[in-house]
Amino acid sequence: MSAYPGRLGEAMDILSMATDPADRVDLLLGFADRFREVPPEVATRPFPKINRVPSCESEAYAWGVLLDDGTLALHFAVENPSGVSAKALASILDRGLSGLAPDEIAKVSPDIVYEIFRRDISMGKGLGLMSMVSAVQVIARQAAEAAARGAAVPSLFPRPGESRPQRP
Repeated sequence: MSAYPGRLGEAMDILSMATDPADRVDLLLGFADRFREVPPEVATRPFPKINRVPSCESEAYAWGVLLDDGTLALHFAVENPSGVSAKALASILDRGLSGLAPDEIAKVSPDIVYEIFRRDISMGKGLGLMSMVSAVQVIARQAAEAAARGAAVPSLFPRPGESRPQRP
């Protein structure tokens, strides 16, 4: 049983059962195949620089939309067509965390990258993927603060002028 919230816990449980490296790769490729790019009602190209994930070799972008029910919907774009790991992580984070309260989402540590990909990734790729999780944390914290202030919904995050994701 996973310590992660919601459907993220289910995804982590499935990944933890894949002890054979080839099976794990197949699972991660399946997540990447299910990647859904940010819908045009949230963002269109060229994407704002504030949404760019720092240090990500795959040119990933992240958004969060605070919904009427107080939950957060996560959205991603991965501009590098070879960014399979970034697409897999984006899919896992979107499907696993969207629909949860921002406070719950903000608790997910960038260290989850090593639980998902193990130590089978380069330092550069690991840094970029951890930055994706850090970007989600920033988005979730901003959304939680806005919700506490009674912000109009839906609201889009991150917001210009507020703290940007930093390198982990």
